[in-house]
Amino acid sequence: MYAYIKGTIAEVAEDAVVVEAGGIGYNIKVSTATAALLPGVGNEVKIFTYTLVREDAFALFGFLTRDDLEIFKKLIAVNGIGPKGGLAILSVMGADDLRFAVMAGDAKAIAKAPGIGTKTAERVILELRDKISLEDTLKGLGEPTGAAKAAASGAQGGDNLMRREAIEALVALGYSASDATAAVKKVEMTEDVTSETILKLALKHIF
Repeated sequence: MYAYIKGTIAEVAEDAVVVEAGGIGYNIKVSTATAALLPGVGNEVKIFTYTLVREDAFALFGFLTRDDLEIFKKLIAVNGIGPKGGLAILSVMGADDLRFAVMAGDAKAIAKAPGIGTKTAERVILELRDKISLEDTLKGLGEPTGAAKAAASGAQGGDNLMRREAIEALVALGYSASDATAAVKKVEMTEDVTSETILKLALKHIF
């Protein structure tokens, strides 16, 4: 119904924001990660929205980027993951981190979300793996977007770039995208790590 709402922030809570636009105050549910990144009351904001319409409910869910909105839509399409579960997952990880976790088969990372158990996290991975491409995952690692971009430091950006290069190298060597991502995720990132080091250590995890 609404692609986005652009207006002035009237109220901000841990899990919601009220945006005044055209004399109307829109109560929009958001993840705690999104709430933490919102500007203060009185500032202008643009929120991409998903409208939930049911017999017993009418609610708006908001995101700072279209990328976060699209990954939310994928999440709520998973059996057992409703809007509340989708926001819970995006409260502990950004869209890029979620793609990385899905490609790596990291159910533990997804299960850190409140109310999301290991079995549910495994279902998320099973149902989203074919809907998330390696290209999108690598793009996210190289160029963080949304909440990840807003929160990332320069060091984290460098780590992501090295991870991306290592994954691309493993795929070029003939390993599957999921195996490559899972192996790279197991490598501990230290101050002196390089793309070559990550590649060598990732190969050990594969073997």
